[in-house]
Amino acid sequence: MQQPRKTRVFIDGQEGTTGLRLRERLAGRADVELITLPERLRRDVAARREGLNDADAVFLCLPDAAAVEAVGMVERKGVRVLDASTAHRVAPGWVYGLPELSVAQRAAVASAKRVSVPGCHATGFVALVAPLVAAGILPRDYPVCAHSVTGYTGGGKGMIAAYEAPDRPAALSGSRVYGLSLAHKHLPEMQRMAGLDAPPLFDPILGDFPRGMLVCVPLHTRLLSACAGPEEVHAALAAHYGGSRLIEVMPWDSETLPDGGFLDPQALAGTDRMQLFVFGHRAQVLLVARLDNLGKGASGTAVQCFNLMTGAEEDAGLVC
Repeated sequence: MQQPRKTRVFIDGQEGTTGLRLRERLAGRADVELITLPERLRRDVAARREGLNDADAVFLCLPDAAAVEAVGMVERKGVRVLDASTAHRVAPGWVYGLPELSVAQRAAVASAKRVSVPGCHATGFVALVAPLVAAGILPRDYPVCAHSVTGYTGGGKGMIAAYEAPDRPAALSGSRVYGLSLAHKHLPEMQRMAGLDAPPLFDPILGDFPRGMLVCVPLHTRLLSACAGPEEVHAALAAHYGGSRLIEVMPWDSETLPDGGFLDPQALAGTDRMQLFVFGHRAQVLLVARLDNLGKGASGTAVQCFNLMTGAEEDAGLVC
C-alpha cells in the first residue's frame, strides 16, 4: 500500500528561537519531511531560494526586512508561506493566523497561501478583546489599555545571551517596562484584529524569567454596553471559545482567586495553549491571558496554522 506523501517543509531562519521550537515540533512527525540546509549554506541566497521553492510549506523566522525578501524569492505557486515576523500581519493578501477568532477565520487559515503568525502580546490581547467587540459588549471606540509581562526569550538570541550571562549587569534583574515610545510593533495588529477604532495604550514589561507571559486588559463596566459586569464578560468569552482545543476560559468565581491571589506568568511555559481569566466586580473588570510567549505566542500557533492548512489534526505536534 502506497504511503501518503509527506509535506515538505523548509524553515528559513531555523537557528533562531522560534525556528528551533518549530523544528522540535515538526522533526518527529511522520507526515512531515524537513528540508535542511548544511550550515555552510544557511545564508547562501541560491540555496535558500531552492529550499523556499522546493517546499510545500515554508516557515519564515526572520527579521522583517529579511522576511519580505524571502517572500519575494518564492516563485512556485504551490508554496504556502507562514511568516512569524511582523512584516505581513496587517498586509493585504495575508491571513492573520489566529484561527480561534471565528469560524470564518479558521476556514481562511485552512485555505490560505499566505499566513502571518500573530505576535505574542497581540495573541493574548486579541483573544481577550475581539470576542467582546464582536458581541457588542466592548464598544469599538473604548479607550483600551493593556499591560503585558513577558519572558526575555521573545527578544531573540542577543537578549537571551545577555540575561543568561554569568556576569550580567544588575540592571537586568527584576522587571523593566519598555515600549516607552507607545509605538510597539504589535499595535497595528492589536487594533485591527480586535476591531478597535484606535490602537490601545500598551505598556509591555520584560520579566527576569525565560518563558511565559500575562496580558492584562482592565475595563470600566460603566463604559461597556448595558454596563456588563464580570459575569456577562466571562459568559461571552466562554461561549466564544467553547470547544477550543488550545484556548481555555478559566472558571470565574468572585470569592475564590487562583494561585492564592497571584498569577504566575510562567505556569504555561513549555506548552502551546492559552488560559483566559476574568476578574472583577460590578464596577471594574480585569481580563488576563496567560500563555507561553514561544508557544501559543509564536511557534505553537505557527504549527497550529500549518496543521489546518495541511489537513492534519489541529493540535498535532503541540503540547497541550
